[in-house]
Amino acid sequence: MPYWLKNQLMKAFQRGDIRKIRLLNDCWFFYRSQAIHMKPDSNNNQSMELH
Repeated sequence: MPYWLKNQLMKAFQRGDIRKIRLLNDCWFFYRSQAIHMKPDSNNNQSMELH
């Protein structure tokens, strides 16, 4: 989890801002779902060699 997101969540919890907690939580799960679906394919990431 990014550092800035952890800080935002901690501040929202300390203030009791339920709306912001839910928003940040949704952002985190959206980010994670995108990162999982966008994993690089190991076959396409071969280094280019000059011959």
